[in-house]
Amino acid sequence: MQLAADPATRGRTRSAAPAADGMAVAAFVLGLVGLLVMNILLGPIAIGLAATALRRGTARRGRALLGLALGIADLVVLTVLITVNGTVIWTFGG
Repeated sequence: MQLAADPATRGRTRSAAPAADGMAVAAFVLGLVGLLVMNILLGPIAIGLAATALRRGTARRGRALLGLALGIADLVVLTVLITVNGTVIWTFGG
């Protein structure tokens, strides 16, 4: 007995999975880098890529969730910097 996949979803799952896996990894990397530099830009991009990867059913769900969490953390860091320093630039010392 051979089970056949639905023809409407067969092509989509094969081509969408590698793209979704790449989006999950990109979201993780951009979220991680965004903690240090350009968090105003990289945070929302990481959130968008992670959400898209999760919606497409990535095999790298953990990385997509980490990318989502890091993207949110980027925006939290940005908010703290603006609140504490009044600027989006890291400053150490006086």
